Amino acid sequence: MPSANLLLQSLAAGVFIGALYGLIGLGLSLGWGLLKQINLAHFAWVFLSAYLTYEFKSRLNVDPLISLLILIPAFAVIAILVQWLLASFAITPFNSLMATFGLAVSVEALIQLFWSADFRRMPSQYEDMKFHLGGVIVTYSEAITMLIALLASFGVWWVLSKTDTGKCIRASAEDADMARAFGINASKLSLGLAGVCGALAACAGVSVALTFTLAPSQIFAWIGVIFAVVMMGKLASPWAPLVAGLVIGISESMTMAITAPSWAPLVSFSLLIVILLMRRSHG
Repeated sequence: MPSANLLLQSLAAGVFIGALYGLIGLGLSLGWGLLKQINLAHFAWVFLSAYLTYEFKSRLNVDPLISLLILIPAFAVIAILVQWLLASFAITPFNSLMATFGLAVSVEALIQLFWSADFRRMPSQYEDMKFHLGGVIVTYSEAITMLIALLASFGVWWVLSKTDTGKCIRASAEDADMARAFGINASKLSLGLAGVCGALAACAGVSVALTFTLAPSQIFAWIGVIFAVVMMGKLASPWAPLVAGLVIGISESMTMAITAPSWAPLVSFSLLIVILLMRRSHG
């Protein structure tokens, strides 16, 4: 049995990786729930943002947090253009899955072209700086990821719940034709929402670059666990991806501490199956 200190450290690690899962899942959940699109390109934007953060820091010595000022609007524009293209062809949810998968593969190839398939690690003072929280050691990178995830979830909740724009977005997602009859420009709102998803991908990419060694193949390695996060929560909910991400992150981390790393995916996906079965029985 591992020591209490190791269990506490594993719990903290699970919280921080879970926050990152939730941050990535938030953008995917919003697009799936409100735009009715299963956007696999979201993962590509996350890792392209991570590589650009690495490039800005390595070559230009731009602080990763400063790079957010460039990456957020850039990826918002990219996501808006992709949404406009998909909307122009009236893509169904299943076709959006196939189309955005092709886009993700193209981005992976683009990353390999510019950065090769070698592993890349961004030099960052945030990873070296640490503080103690009780008996737990926390890096600044982990704390920044948690803060970004909380701010993103709160921002999405506030917009969707407290503003007229958010109410219009929810109305358009519920019944686009009825919303148009009341003068709501559903097409314009969908472009704006896609931009928000792109901005969230940029934020997640910076968090990934702060914490992880990068490789192009990771684009697809994260798909399973992020889909589990999205499916465990409620689509288009601002807080559900974060909560589900924390549940999966903690379960994976504690499983690795108590048993072996190979058991972690089995535990997290078994948990997903149980939750889905319970939801079905109560539905």
